[in-house]
Amino acid sequence: MHQLILLRHAKAARESAGVSDHDRPLLPEGRRAAAAIASAMRKTGLSPDVVLVSSALRTQETLEELETADVWDERPNIDTLPALYMATSPQIRDAVKNLPETVRSALVIGHNPGLHEFATALAAPAPGKPDLTRLTEAFPTAALAEFLIPTAWHRLAFGTAALQRFLVPAGLV
Repeated sequence: MHQLILLRHAKAARESAGVSDHDRPLLPEGRRAAAAIASAMRKTGLSPDVVLVSSALRTQETLEELETADVWDERPNIDTLPALYMATSPQIRDAVKNLPETVRSALVIGHNPGLHEFATALAAPAPGKPDLTRLTEAFPTAALAEFLIPTAWHRLAFGTAALQRFLVPAGLV
């Protein structure tokens, strides 16, 4: 059994002249939301062995907020993957499928729409589960979804993971 945590980057500045989409920084409210998610991660014991993070500035700054909040029991292995920048659902799945079996828990910090599509495709049907209903509706900035994966990483398949929790910063206040 493995644990997979999906985290969308926190709220970032809009794209503007002279700043590419890749280089958009977090806004102050994004930093506060990332700090709220970090606090929730610490309280619930979410401490991954590995972090796969997009190379975009907003995902890197979201990761920095987690590190500043001292979320980890032990510092995870952090791997910045340029391929996660605006990755599709299958591309995210492929990145996760390449994890070694020694990795018990992994965190992916990425972007919509791919992250939302991946999360909803990954989730096994669970009628009447409010977190799953909320997840299918939206995956807002700084939202976190935790899944239990019943297979080896390389056998990860859509529709097979059990959603454990879906956290949105607004719901943590």
